[in-house]
Order: sequence, then C-alpha cells, then structure tokens
Amino acid sequence: MKKMYRRLAKTSLILVYLVILAGAVVRMTGSGMGCPDWPKCFGYLIPPTEETELIWSADKEYKKGQVIIRKEQLWVAQQDFRSGQGYDIANWAVYDKHDYAIFNVFHTWTEFINRLLGALAGLATLLLAISSIGYWRERKLITILSVIVVLAMGFQAWLGATVVYSVLEPVKITVHMVMALAIVALLLYLIHKTGTINQSNKMQAGLRGLILIAMVLTIVQIVLGTQVRQFVDEQVDMFGETAKDLWLASPTLPFYIHRSFSILVVLLNAYLAYRIFRDKLGFGKINWVMGLLLAEALTGIVMYYLDFPFSSQPLHLFLAALLFGVQFFLVLEVFTNRSKLKSS
Repeated sequence: MKKMYRRLAKTSLILVYLVILAGAVVRMTGSGMGCPDWPKCFGYLIPPTEETELIWSADKEYKKGQVIIRKEQLWVAQQDFRSGQGYDIANWAVYDKHDYAIFNVFHTWTEFINRLLGALAGLATLLLAISSIGYWRERKLITILSVIVVLAMGFQAWLGATVVYSVLEPVKITVHMVMALAIVALLLYLIHKTGTINQSNKMQAGLRGLILIAMVLTIVQIVLGTQVRQFVDEQVDMFGETAKDLWLASPTLPFYIHRSFSILVVLLNAYLAYRIFRDKLGFGKINWVMGLLLAEALTGIVMYYLDFPFSSQPLHLFLAALLFGVQFFLVLEVFTNRSKLKSS
C-alpha cells in the first residue's frame, strides 16, 4: 500500500486543484445555483438536460426526492408515485432551503461537473487514507493526517451545501475557498514527508521568516480577491453581463488594497529570489513562484484594463491557488532543511 501512497496523494492534489478551477468557472459563469439542491441536482443523480423534465406531467413516474418547478417554486416529491390526470399537492412539498427556482441547462451542467470532480477528489482521498495504513507502525502521523484529509473533504462538501442553501452568500464562498487551500496544504505536506528530502545550503533565520511571510501575504491576497469578486458580482447584477466596462468603474477600498498589496508581494518575492540566487541556496521552486506571480499580475492587469476577457477571472484565481501551493512547498523545504541541518 505504501508504494501507491505518493501516487494517490499526487492524484488527490491534482483533483483538488481541478475542483478549485471548476469552482472558479462556476463563479465566473454564475452557475453556482445551477443545482439548487444538494447533493443531488434537481433530485437527480444525473441532472436534466431540458426544462420539460422539471415540469409536472400527467401519468408519469416520480421518485421520492425528485424536484419539479411549479409556480416559480421548487417542489419535492414526498414518496414514489405515478401522477394522475391532475396535480395532487399531497404528493409534493415546497423546497424550504431557499426560494431559487430557475433552470438553465448550461449552469446546471457546469455546477454538476464541479460536483462530480469534487466527488472524484473525495474518492481519491479516501483511497489515500486506506493506503496510509501501511505507515501506521512507523509513522503514525502520516496515517492520522491522511484521515484528516478525508474528514476535511467531507467538511468541504458540507460547506458546498451551505453555500447553495445560502444562495451563494459571499462569506461562505470565501470560507469554502480557504478550506480548499487548507486541503492543498495537507496534501502537499504528506507528499513532502513521504518523499526524498533534498539537502541545500543553510538559510538565515531572517530569510526563512520572510519566505513564511510571503506565503501568508498570498493567503491574504486571495481573501481580499474574494471580496473584490463579491463587489464585481454585485456590479454584474446592477449593470448586467454586457456592461463589463462598468464592473470596476467605481471600485471600493478592498480593490485598492488588493492591488497595492500585489506590489508588496511581488517585491518581497523578488528579493527572496535575489537572495536565493546570489547565495546559491538551491530551492529552485522560487522560479515557479516568480513565474506564477508574473502570470497572476498579468491576468489582473488584463481584467482591469481589458474589461474581464473570457476565462481571465477563473485563471486569476487558479493561478493564485497554484502560487500558494508552490510557496507552501517551498516553506516545507526550507524549514525541513533547517531541522536536518540542526540534527546533523
């Protein structure tokens, strides 16, 4: 089982990142309520492709939990039954989690794919936890953290449900994103701890602290970015999908903080790269950090000056999540290297 462990950990990490990307696409396209119930979608394991499937019909088999749209409300079947020639309200109950009752096939299937990827990621982490049993005797922490990853995925699924039930409340979306980053961090830690530790030159304590601060600043930037996105969503509701030039015409304070903070993040990481290259410390992942920072800055500039071209928003978020992952792994390398040097 140990032979499969790192492969499963890497697969889980890739799937979690795909879920983050899919979630960003869901947010960009406004598909978050494409499936208004959870965990099913309009009461189906595989969602409908036409609105007619959600309209009550006479002489039709209905399963318990199946959903229809009637009088601009969602109605849930209370048991298995075949409908008669007239609508019998006794067979139905109003969906009481929220009052959103709109079907859009594109939104529905976009959200469904997001959930499907989430289920695959959950399955991968479950297999990871099972394979971690091989570490139990000699490295119990690996098994314990692997189980925690599974529990975290379950909690993340529950958060996803609360996001739907709240009709996409911004605070819950932010918590959902931060939780995804926490799962990424756990998986990276497990990948790092079960791999080969590369030795590098000793790094000064102050420089190690700056690397940790740089990662924390990235997390702050991501949280600020979700607040900016909340403002953009409100502007979209106000001005419409086509008036992209107005979405950031009058930005709020979080936008200016987010933009100014990005300069600090770039300068700090550039200084770290300079010190690592000058002192020949190794830690090649700083190259990835600088590349991702450049791409992140470019997508931000494109969104602001070119009025949000298609896919720029999910790409911006996805790059930020990748940046956090690389920085976290760099922190692990730096601090593991310090402990190895002390013990040698």
